[in-house]
Amino acid sequence: MERKQTAGILVAGTGPAGLIAALAFADAGFRVTLVGPEASVPDGRTTALMNPALMVLERLGVLEDIKPKAAPLKVMRIVDATSRLIRSPVVTFRASEIDEDQFGLNLPNAVFGPALASKVATHPGIERVMSMVKTWHLDADMAHAALADGSEVGASLAVAADGRLSPAREAAGISTASRSYPQAALVLNFHHSRDHAFTSTEFHTETGPFTQVPLPGDRSSLVWVVKPETARELAALDDAALSLRVEQQMQSMLGRVTVEPGRQIYPLLTVTPLRFARHRVALVGEAAHVFPPIGAQGLNLGIRDIDDLVGIASENRDDPGTAKALAAYDFKRRPDILARSSAVNLLNMSLLSDMLPAQMARGAGLGVLGGVAPLRAFFMREGLRPGSGFAALAGGLRKPVRRN
Repeated sequence: MERKQTAGILVAGTGPAGLIAALAFADAGFRVTLVGPEASVPDGRTTALMNPALMVLERLGVLEDIKPKAAPLKVMRIVDATSRLIRSPVVTFRASEIDEDQFGLNLPNAVFGPALASKVATHPGIERVMSMVKTWHLDADMAHAALADGSEVGASLAVAADGRLSPAREAAGISTASRSYPQAALVLNFHHSRDHAFTSTEFHTETGPFTQVPLPGDRSSLVWVVKPETARELAALDDAALSLRVEQQMQSMLGRVTVEPGRQIYPLLTVTPLRFARHRVALVGEAAHVFPPIGAQGLNLGIRDIDDLVGIASENRDDPGTAKALAAYDFKRRPDILARSSAVNLLNMSLLSDMLPAQMARGAGLGVLGGVAPLRAFFMREGLRPGSGFAALAGGLRKPVRRN
């Protein structure tokens, strides 16, 4: 017999963004139905989450379960490893410069995902439906999802956490601007003989960033952005040959390198929806923004999506999916999403560009950033919490001037 349910909030998608959204809405007192299958493919990637995102996880009761298996990020470096005429100096960001013990944590997805799923499974406010959405029907009063198992779920608000291709976004008639890059990311983990000192280093190369991020012990994760054919060639190497290539690329900074089993390749693209909510559907995570893996912005931005959406829904509890509530969400998220995605895409394109003006602009910008401490502190604060850099500047201006 066909089953039909009515829920306050329907979350479509069971990746980290979907699981966090379900927990956040349930903790805020909403009735939540989470729709989607369990993750079946092991994920060897890691996720770098900054302090504000960690505060959300702590509030949801997830952080303590994963913290012992994560590594703190205390220092972040940008190294110009191009061979071009104009090169930037090394820029080093230290959390201690802005009175923080760490910028955040680097979490193995193989730990992070199951911890979120376990918390969802035991939350009394979440009904879990292990089925894909087959079709959507969005009317003036409710979002309806017909599932592959023959059941149907209705909700005042549908949260689209269903990824970069987002069927929910398509059903809502939200168009996107997209661009594919001539790049792919090779992702793996590796051991090294020297201590990483909780330092992440992003080497900028002509094909994109080569980013090492610390893991517990003498281990790090790697996201190596190269041409797609190069990514395939690297992934096909045996362990010894690939270990040597990684060590050479990072200038033996961490000593001898030994890659671990498991290599994944992801094509790079950017996807920006023309709006972030419509017809009782609100976009979060990769349904709302896709861009290259530079500066650890992805899921951090997605968690801010969720936090803002829950806040606006809480102000509209009678019907969180109204056009007014969705317009408020779109208005609130637009500046943050567009600013972050535009900055990352611009930096990525400047790496790919052979034009001298682009190289000069990138070199000058990073040079000023590395040499001017107040500017560096401003960008570090903004990187953690949008608006906090401006708040610190305003606070400094309000301080009384000392007189001799």
